[in-house]
Amino acid sequence: MSRRRHRESVAAYLAPSFAWAGPDETAGEAVARLAREKPHNAELVCVVKGDRTLAGALSLGRLIALAPELRLRDAMQADFPHVQPDTDQETAASIALHHGVDALPVVDAHGRVLGIMPSQALLQVLRREHVEDLHRLAGIQRETTVARHAMDDPPLRRARHRLPWLLLGLIGAMLATAAMAGFETTIEAHVAVAFFVPGLVYLADAIGTQSEAIAVRGLSLTRSGIARLLTGEIRTGLLIGATLGAVCFFPVLLAFCEPRLAAAVSTSVFVAGGLASAMGLLFPWCFARAGYDPAYGSGPVATVIQDLISLLVYFAIVRAFGV
Repeated sequence: MSRRRHRESVAAYLAPSFAWAGPDETAGEAVARLAREKPHNAELVCVVKGDRTLAGALSLGRLIALAPELRLRDAMQADFPHVQPDTDQETAASIALHHGVDALPVVDAHGRVLGIMPSQALLQVLRREHVEDLHRLAGIQRETTVARHAMDDPPLRRARHRLPWLLLGLIGAMLATAAMAGFETTIEAHVAVAFFVPGLVYLADAIGTQSEAIAVRGLSLTRSGIARLLTGEIRTGLLIGATLGAVCFFPVLLAFCEPRLAAAVSTSVFVAGGLASAMGLLFPWCFARAGYDPAYGSGPVATVIQDLISLLVYFAIVRAFGV
């Protein structure tokens, strides 16, 4: 597996034939000239200086709606977002979404306009990135064109793409089994303790999966620091865990008539909620910091680690409550 994610840049989507106008042109003059020149991509009008340096931009719809005598320097958006040819395609799509624009000017290191990244290209990038993230969430290792069409691959190739992470998950499952065996005495003394393992593991997985799904895309779009994100996610997980723990307390108490067991189960759900939310955010973040796509930090590996920690926390709480 490559140390870093395969990088696809804006250059692959550059449209060199674009609509442009000078800052001293009037709206009427610019519309008339564009009607004569008929540029291939006219959804965005780049306002350029004499040396082709980007001064601003505006949409074609806004240009047409302007008063014919208005000069473009007074109507353009001077701080219009732009990218360079070597900008990562997903970064470009995120910039367009953040600023609410349909196309982006592409400039060189000196600010000279080379073309635009049109709306169709941005939509294509968003779709491809979404498909790649779904593959990684499912534990599919490769991210090439072959992986994007994984459902059409022969069974042997599909298995080869998915097995590496699942093998790591198998090792984690063995560790979880060993953890269960370590609490054999507790289970033998109170068999009912084992009844709640599947439910607790499922809830922790579900909470963690929600956090992972949010983190995988959110980490590339947000500008907040990890401390703020982690604090908010832990608080959310604890709130969810507290609610689920309170809901399950009385059914467990009514079914087994054991307050300590009910309290242990409820407390475990509460703690597991906070831990699962934290891990669901931290795994993608750690992978991103290490140079991998954050989506690799979720799926089978994260799931089995969450399962192992949830089991250890559960049995530790059960012992602490003297069940």
